[in-house]
Amino acid sequence: MTSAQPHVTLRDRQPRDLPTLTRWLTDPGAEWRRWDAPYFHAATTTGTMRAYVDHLAHSAPDPDEQIIDVDGECVGMVNRSEETPEGGGWWDLGILIYDPRHWGGGVGARALGRWVADTFTWMDAHVVTVTTWGGNERMIRAARRVGFRECGRVREARVVNGERYDSVRLDLLRREWEGKRGS
Repeated sequence: MTSAQPHVTLRDRQPRDLPTLTRWLTDPGAEWRRWDAPYFHAATTTGTMRAYVDHLAHSAPDPDEQIIDVDGECVGMVNRSEETPEGGGWWDLGILIYDPRHWGGGVGARALGRWVADTFTWMDAHVVTVTTWGGNERMIRAARRVGFRECGRVREARVVNGERYDSVRLDLLRREWEGKRGS
């Protein structure tokens, strides 16, 4: 007997999400920090994360940041930013699932796919990218599952726990996305 896939949606941040976001974002020992840019050490980024949580608490939801909701629970966030020059059609996407209970089961790929669809629907995007490091194999696998392909690699650019890893960028063109959706 197989278990049902969890229901993954993207939605605006709600006040009820703040305690969860605060807990995950301000914990310097949170497991997600080992995978999301671990070359930026928690000791130096925790203050930045606290300021970000304060910003979230005092600002309206941002359409370029959405909550990843699994069966009604906030488990992470997606974001996007337009690369310069503005109007060039290049958007960089980010995804972060804080709760390790939701790693490795396809939640990330489904959330990323929805974020790509949203970006191509609402933005004048020609190409979307994601950037990670070579040790984050789950992120690379999720991006490839959605249709991204590797477009750049800077060898041994990141140091994690004394080891060197490549910086990896993947991209997806609008026409590739639309072609995949049409088939």
